[in-house]
Formats: sequence, C-alpha cells, structure tokens
Amino acid sequence: MDMPYIPHTVEDRQEMLATIGARSIDELFREIPDDLKIAPQSLNIPSALDESKLLAHLTQISRKNVDLTRVVSFLGAGAYDRFIPATVNAVISRGEFLTAYTPYQPEFSQGYLQSIYEFQSMIAELYGMDVANASMYDGATSLAEAAILAHGVTGRKKIYVSEAVHPHYRQVLDTYCWSMDLDVVQMPTEGGYTKIGELEDAACILIQYPNFFGSIEDLAAARKAATDSGAMFIVCADPVAMALITPPGEFGADIVVGEGQQLGVPMGLGGPYVGLFACKSEFVRRIPGRIVGRTTDHDGREGFVMTLRTREQDIRREKATSNICTNEALMALACTVYLEAMGKNGLKQVAETSVRNTQYTMKALTQAGAKLKYPNAKVFDEFVVELPKDASEVRDKLIDKGFLAGLPLGPYYKDQANCLLVAVTENRSKEQIDAFASALKEVIR
Repeated sequence: MDMPYIPHTVEDRQEMLATIGARSIDELFREIPDDLKIAPQSLNIPSALDESKLLAHLTQISRKNVDLTRVVSFLGAGAYDRFIPATVNAVISRGEFLTAYTPYQPEFSQGYLQSIYEFQSMIAELYGMDVANASMYDGATSLAEAAILAHGVTGRKKIYVSEAVHPHYRQVLDTYCWSMDLDVVQMPTEGGYTKIGELEDAACILIQYPNFFGSIEDLAAARKAATDSGAMFIVCADPVAMALITPPGEFGADIVVGEGQQLGVPMGLGGPYVGLFACKSEFVRRIPGRIVGRTTDHDGREGFVMTLRTREQDIRREKATSNICTNEALMALACTVYLEAMGKNGLKQVAETSVRNTQYTMKALTQAGAKLKYPNAKVFDEFVVELPKDASEVRDKLIDKGFLAGLPLGPYYKDQANCLLVAVTENRSKEQIDAFASALKEVIR
C-alpha cells in the first residue's frame, strides 16, 4: 500500500521518470552490475504496517530505552539529571524561538539576538572571562576548537591534555588534531589528579575542572606550568560548580570551555547539547562561531547585531577561524532562561545541595561495601567507587532494580574495570540515596 506520509503518488513517479527519459526506477540504477543487486523479495521484508500498527510497533521498541521516569539516575560524565524550571520549556517552545539557527538579520531578530547576548554575558561572568561566543555544538567540540585556537596563537603543534579529561572529549580532540597534523600528548594522573610533567613545545595544556573523576584540580599549579613553558592554559569547567568554586578566569585561564547541558537542557539519548566557549579579550578575533554585540542605531536606540563576521567560514571560507556552520541557539536559549530563572542564589543552592547529597552518598556507598577510589580527592558532585565485581555487571543488575548507577570506567581505563563513576545532583533525595545504597549492597555481596 502507498504510505499516506510519502508525498509521491504512482502518477507522480511516472511523470518524473518520463521527464528524465527513463522507463522505470530500475533503469536509474542500470550502471550497477546485476550480480551486485539484491532482489527485494530475497530480503524477506514483511509487508508495510498501517499507521496505527506502526505507531504501536515503534512505541514497543521505544520501551527498550531506559528513561528517568523508570529509573533513578546517578549517571554523570557530562549528562546530569538536574531540575529544569517549567519556564525553560515554556519559552523555548514559542514559535519565534524554535530553531537551532543563528539569526543573521538584526532587523527581524532583535529578541533572539538579545537572548544570545545575554547568554554570552552570563557564561563569561560564570567562568570569570572577558568574552564568550554564542555557543558551540557541545563540550567536546568546544575543547577541540580551543586547542586549535591555541595552535593558531602560539604556532606550536603539541597539545597536552590530561588523562582526567572526559575520554569522549579526548577522542574528538584527537580527530580535530589529526586533521591538522597536531600532536596530542596525554598527561598522566596520580591519585585522581593530573600529573603535569615537562612541557616541550606545548601550544596549550588542557585540564578539566572538576576533572572526569570528580576531583577538583589545582588550577594555580597548572597555570604556573603553562606560563613557565609559554603554553596557553585551557580549562574545561563544569558551569554549575562555578557557583561554589573559584572560576578558571581568576586563575588566569586563557580559554574556558564546557558543556551546558546542566543549565536547562534535559538528558535525552546523548543530545542535543550545547558547548560553552569563553576567553580573554585579546583572542576575540580568533573565537570560533558566532558573536553577538550590543550597539546603537543612527537614532541612538540600543540594538543587537552579529559582530566580527569576517572571522566566519561563510565569509572567509578556508581562512575562517573555524568551520562551525551554525550553533545550538535553541539550547543556548534554554541555558539563558535557566540561568535567569534560577539567578545567582538559585544556582548556588543547586550547587550546595549537590555537594551535600554527594557527601551523603559517598558515606552510604562505602557503608554498603564500595570503596572510594580516590579517598583524598576534593570533589564537587561526582566521585569514583571501586567495587568487588565488574562495574558493568553491577550497573546492569542495578538497572533492573530501578537505578541508573553511574558510568563503568573499564571501557575507558583498562585498570578500572571494577570502578564506577557516580554523580549526585540536587534532584536526589535521602530516600533515593538510601535505596540505591541498599540495592548496591545486595548486588555486590
């Protein structure tokens, strides 16, 4: 049967074939040898479902997903279950905002441009930096773009990155640097912290703050190491943690990047997320992506416009500062609404509650039989526990008990197969934490 949601009728297809001088659809593929073609009947594909049966079938498949209506999440590693005020979805669902595209025409887009300007202002303030851009794809691409910027400034080809930076971020960094013939040098860790050794011909050093294991790195020492070697200092910082700990800008960071998912963007199959990118004003002409500025028109009225446009790939092509095409403007708007709805005090309360819940969970899990991998580490809302069994096996069993326990580290660090990265946000209650600890105790005994 013809599907009602496929627009081309049999007559439409025949007319198109006649227009191009073909007798059949098969004739369009005559260049492919017959012995390489697969006959449709040999695939044993069942007949098409009608719309109602198809919807029921897809609904059944979707139930294989683990979502937060069915489990209590202690997952972190860049994806956090945080409270999102209803205001966020109410605003970003409005028709005039519902796009991921950057509004180029200021005469039609003052409201959206103003929201991006406010986003930039708040991210710069949060990180203690001079200027921020209109957002990137995600935290990983923000980190990679920062490394490329450092290479452009210093002319050096070695990118030093801590092994305590998110493994996925480092994979994206490797891909970017490979394409530009840059060398990525891994800095080892010790006791959950980055161990910075000799930096030879370094364009930059990349540190996560707090790092992938949850430990709050010593940025003062990292800044000194970068300065002594003439390298740029780049920090990938948790935006919520900035409400409590000293922002990287106060340590003299040259560039600060991060993932903005925690700021009003829900967890959902890995995205869409939003990358944060801020830097010192001296690098403003090298920033990747879009920048919105505030100005006045000839009548003296305040307005907002895209600025420094000659940096961008649609203007300068291969000479652009970056090949990012557009940005995650809708997700950046969600961050803006979230930050303005929460305010400074609200964000601080979120951070403080996360810290209290994390400390309580650490104690509960150790009493349940887990062992802190880095007992001397100072943490914010994530930590690593070592289990007597394989962490992936424990994770799977806990899903059946209604808990998304965290991230097993074995796939990323060969010597940590029994280790689990646990995150605890303000959304977790004492009752949920106690139940999680009880379930863990049962699974690992």
